[in-house]
Amino acid sequence: MKATVTRRRSPRGQGEQLHAQILSAAAELLAESGREDDVSIRAVADRVGVTPPSIYIHFADKDALLDAVCVAAFTDMHEAMAKAGANAHDDPVAALAAQGRAYIAFARSRPEHYRLMFMRRPGHDLEMPTEAEISATAGLSTVIETVRIAQQTGVIADDDDPTRVALTLWAAVHGVAALLIAKPHFPWGDTDELVDRVVAMTLYGVIPR
Repeated sequence: MKATVTRRRSPRGQGEQLHAQILSAAAELLAESGREDDVSIRAVADRVGVTPPSIYIHFADKDALLDAVCVAAFTDMHEAMAKAGANAHDDPVAALAAQGRAYIAFARSRPEHYRLMFMRRPGHDLEMPTEAEISATAGLSTVIETVRIAQQTGVIADDDDPTRVALTLWAAVHGVAALLIAKPHFPWGDTDELVDRVVAMTLYGVIPR
C-alpha cells in the first residue's frame, strides 16, 4: 500500500496557504499518475493532510480544482512564451518562432498538464467558458502583439486580422505538440528538427513572398 504523504495543516486564518497547498498537491498527483481520474478529492486531501470537506471550502468540486490546475499551468506556459519572444525582440518573426518553440517545449515537458489544458473532455455541460479557457485565449495576447509589430514593420501583411494570424499559428503548434505527446513512439525522426520545420512552414504561410 502506498504511503500517504501528510503535510502540516495550515494554521487557522491562513486559507490562502491551504488553497495553494491543495492546488500544488493536485498538480503533483496529475504529474505523478498521468491520469486525471487519479486526481480525486480524497487523494488530494490525503496528500495535503486534511479531510475532504476542507477541499470543498476552496473548490466547489473536482472540475473546479482541475480548472484551477489548468489556470496555473497556463500562467507558466505564457511566461515561458513571453520570455522566449523577448529574447528576439528586434526580429518579430524570430520572436514568433521562439514563442512557438517555447509552446511546444512546455507541452512536451508537462504532457499530463497539457492534456488537461487542451484535450480534456468537460465533465459537465458548459454554457460559459471556463476560467482555464479564458486563460488560454488571454495567453494569445503576447503572440498577437508580436504579430502586430511584424505587420507594422512590413514583415507580415497588414491586411489580415492579427488575432486570426495568431490563431493560425496556435493551431499549428498545438497540432505538433499534441501529436508528439499522443504518439511518442511514432517514427518522427529528429523531433527538434520536426518542430523547427513546422514552425518555419507555418510562418512562411503568413509572410508575404
